[in-house]
Amino acid sequence: MSDIQDLDRRHVWHPFTQAKTMAPPPVAVGGAGAYILTAEGERILDLVSSWWVNLHGHAHPAVAAAVAEQAARLEQVIFADFTHAPAARLASRLAGLLPGDLDRVFYSDDGSTAVEVALKISLQYFANRGDHRRRRLLAFEGAYHGDTVGAMSVGRSSGYFRAWEGLLFPVDLVPFPATWLDDAEVEAKEAAALAALDAALGDDVAALIIEPLIQGASGMRMCRPEFLRAVAERVKAAGVLLVFDEVMTGFGRTGGIFACTKAGVEPDLVCLSKGLTGGFLAMGATVARESIYQAFLGESIERAFLHGHSYTANPLGCAAGLASLDLLLAEECRLRIAGIEAVHRERVLSLMKAGWGRQPRLCGTVAAVEMGDGGYGSAAGARLKAFFRQRGMLLRPLGPVAYFLPPYCIETADLHRAWDTLEAAFRELA
Repeated sequence: MSDIQDLDRRHVWHPFTQAKTMAPPPVAVGGAGAYILTAEGERILDLVSSWWVNLHGHAHPAVAAAVAEQAARLEQVIFADFTHAPAARLASRLAGLLPGDLDRVFYSDDGSTAVEVALKISLQYFANRGDHRRRRLLAFEGAYHGDTVGAMSVGRSSGYFRAWEGLLFPVDLVPFPATWLDDAEVEAKEAAALAALDAALGDDVAALIIEPLIQGASGMRMCRPEFLRAVAERVKAAGVLLVFDEVMTGFGRTGGIFACTKAGVEPDLVCLSKGLTGGFLAMGATVARESIYQAFLGESIERAFLHGHSYTANPLGCAAGLASLDLLLAEECRLRIAGIEAVHRERVLSLMKAGWGRQPRLCGTVAAVEMGDGGYGSAAGARLKAFFRQRGMLLRPLGPVAYFLPPYCIETADLHRAWDTLEAAFRELA
């Protein structure tokens, strides 16, 4: 496969990668469960679900069969003028799983566009109601919501977007009370964050957006469900729309089907992607309350939501989403998710007892620990990634933050082996 690597080196531009210093990437030729198979004959344990998208394992036969069956029937149709069974059925199932009257699904392409849709809906919602004061947006410090301009604007404090700082629109930020096991200061941090939120809320605010329970890309920073409930109470009292970015946290990652259901909060809009199709196809969705949808109805086209994508509600993606939900809602998957969380808890407590790492934390199938200082490009993260790669595992640290976010099919022995490797890394790299 050296010819593929040569073509890649000459013509491909990889994301979130410094091409000058990267080693030739292995050529993936297949997948089986939690493993990626390469042309070189390696079986690489995928500990990050291939950027958090893969729920049930690579090349899962049930999802693959659903996509193949749909491809033989209808691959794509313009969704502005048609509907189709996979889109309608997937929307119905999503609405049935989400709380309250989150009944209207707007399909898009990925997590970034799902966020863009939520922000645009929020602003137009108030304009459609004749309230033109509400043009301000609130977000949390450290948030990451995607790489399009609107998503970057509400995620500017994540540190990823300095090259485009001058192009982003103003967004007011409030503190995020990141916490961890045995955090004695959590209540004080939450009180300070809520006080800042109270000061920021006003009659000119349209929406507040948050990654519920876990800020992903900024280092798997976690907050408590109690904090989310306090935020929701204040936001709703102020007449502001509450947007949950569940692009990463959705579909079982936090231990509940969605973070909002686990926390007992009913947001006004929910952004979904990543696990939506089980990792098979790119797709996003923004789910809105029925009352929000009603504000866009009228005789004038200008009142409608004039937004869309060429592949909106792609039938193949919707078919994959339906098959993935079947797997997710099965008792076997629920037990696997609980098993992953149990292993994480056991091993995190073991790390704490040994005194390794800082700020250990876990939520559902996600566990993280700090291994040093520095930002996204820290040397500690690069060393740790190489350490795991040499042992046949894919880990992609967020700077000095080591985290595990595996597919639900991972075997218990493999997950323990990953934790054993992390402990070895503490001993050998410290």
